[in-house]
Amino acid sequence: MLLQAQLKALLREGARGAERYDVRHTQRSWRQFAAFAYVVEQYGYRYDGLSPLSPKGSPNPYFAFRRMPDAAERATRAAALHPDALNGGPLPGMRPGARRLEPLPEARREVDLLHARIMVDYSRTHRRRGLAMLLLLPLVMLIPLFQADFSRGAVLICAGIWLLFAVLWTLGLLIARRRRRRYGRVLQEAGITWPPA
Repeated sequence: MLLQAQLKALLREGARGAERYDVRHTQRSWRQFAAFAYVVEQYGYRYDGLSPLSPKGSPNPYFAFRRMPDAAERATRAAALHPDALNGGPLPGMRPGARRLEPLPEARREVDLLHARIMVDYSRTHRRRGLAMLLLLPLVMLIPLFQADFSRGAVLICAGIWLLFAVLWTLGLLIARRRRRRYGRVLQEAGITWPPA
């Protein structure tokens, strides 16, 4: 249902000639979001990376899709080939049925490359994601420390909590960097420079 609403919103914006369409990841997985990006491309909007609408470090950023020069022709062709797509029917390049965002063999390679681009972009958001909380946490912990008169036990508990969050943030950062390198290699091997300069 949400997929259909997103496609209808995209087509409305496309009919108005919008140069950019911004959307959040609402699918079950990042791979399905990449399949959604493939479908959107068939209607004339190419994946363009993180949207400027996204707050820095947001755990759920917006992604931008840029209007292609032949967007109107693409949308017309996709609508002619898949007239029931907006009513639960088959989507361009996807298998029909309940699992609507499972790519057909001929679309799988392009979906994989879109997935790699999305993962590179998403991994770039982690650096700031928890940093503000990590820096503000000691200030927030002053409240219980004042109530406990800065007792040794209270200081150790607050320090332990902060250290736990610092370890989790660092671990997340390492995972994000590893993911970015991994998918960056996939794009490099395909001859794609991402993000574009």
